[in-house]
Amino acid sequence: MTSAVEEIRQVLQAYFDGLYHCDVEKLGKVFHPRAIYATADENPPLIRSMPEYFPVVAARASPASRNETRKDFIDAVELVGDNTAMARVRCSIGDRDFVDVLSLIRENGEWKIIAKVFQIIRNQT
Repeated sequence: MTSAVEEIRQVLQAYFDGLYHCDVEKLGKVFHPRAIYATADENPPLIRSMPEYFPVVAARASPASRNETRKDFIDAVELVGDNTAMARVRCSIGDRDFVDVLSLIRENGEWKIIAKVFQIIRNQT
């Protein structure tokens, strides 16, 4: 039997794959339909729904199409309860590194990202 943490790690890997390939179909499978996407790196803070976020992803050139080296890392996964978890992950797209804090919920036996809150860090290289 797969542990909850391993199930979440599989969701996070699909999340990384979706971002790397700009695959909104894959992202649609890991995000809850009512999830939010947010950053305070803009003023006012940028907060989007999935119907607002997915077209932005679909319109960008994927890191895969630019042959970018993948830099995705799972820093931590914490179970908060039987159906709630939090993950801290990092990935890079172009000249930006991202630190994402992802809240996940388990609904109907499946883990889904319900909130993505992130910080942008400009690459120094």
